[in-house]
Amino acid sequence: MEWDLPLIWAGLIGTAVAMYVILDGFDLGIAILFPFHPDEHERDRIVDTIAPFWDGNETWLVLGGVGLLVAFPLAYAVIMPAFYIPVIVMLLALVFRGVSFEFRTIAVTSKPMWNVAFWLGSLVAGFSQGMILGGLIQGVDVADNKFAGGPFDFATPFAAVCGVGVVLGYGLLGATWLIMKTDGAIAERSRDQAQVLLLAVLGFMGIVSLWTPLQFERISERWFSTPNIFYLWPVPIVTALVALACWWGLTRERDNLPFFSAIGLFLLGYLGLVISVFPYLVPPSLTIWQTAAARESQMFILIGTLPLLPIILGYTVFVYWVFRGKVREGEGYH
Repeated sequence: MEWDLPLIWAGLIGTAVAMYVILDGFDLGIAILFPFHPDEHERDRIVDTIAPFWDGNETWLVLGGVGLLVAFPLAYAVIMPAFYIPVIVMLLALVFRGVSFEFRTIAVTSKPMWNVAFWLGSLVAGFSQGMILGGLIQGVDVADNKFAGGPFDFATPFAAVCGVGVVLGYGLLGATWLIMKTDGAIAERSRDQAQVLLLAVLGFMGIVSLWTPLQFERISERWFSTPNIFYLWPVPIVTALVALACWWGLTRERDNLPFFSAIGLFLLGYLGLVISVFPYLVPPSLTIWQTAAARESQMFILIGTLPLLPIILGYTVFVYWVFRGKVREGEGYH
């Protein structure tokens, strides 16, 4: 089979997933932190920081999911039955998050209920995404190119740890976003929260980094066999340096550095995942080439996708540029 188009599509889908995790991660994160900002006026201001962005951020989730369906239909047909439960829970949670985002701005007597829905929807969505991630890392049972496991195979202690880690990571993104976009009491409280969350995220990253090679031999061989170990050792070193930069930015009261350092931690964790599983799209048995659609189908969809990507990137950059700067007292986008 030709190697180029499956590789291009894997890169496009991987980019879409990374963009979603980063961009939707911080607005899920501020909702996860909602209970720690009890003042309703402060909550309104916090929501205003993501009002121009949150729905556009989810474009990347759609692009990643549809790309998987059309470019790697076999992988889609195996992964979906393996993760029906967490995927459905995640989508329902995102619906609750979206509805509550809009309703809480106009609600009066029911606003506390929508606040809970906003928080709970974001929390459940983040945890479900982590469970899916953990389930993919530990592997999917496949027989005759079909899912051969049970509906709860994903539900393991390892996947639960990944779920908690993703929730904490989103919380870190949310806290550092609020440092960058607000001032006063909200920013100071978020700075304290971000320090705690950074330590927690590093702890969970360490647990997962040790757990995966100890439990999964294929990952241990990928990281610690020669000559791979000589090429891959910079990854944990760079991760430590980025974490130090984030901590330095938090303790020295820098506004922008913590957020971009938190993004760097996510990207490095994502890189570690790619190193651990590539070229398997359905670990540990089906590669991107084995699950790829017909070359003609991939080329046809690629011709339609490539012109759209600059448009999506362009309006994303434009919106973030227009609404740059801090959301100060008395300002808002509603």
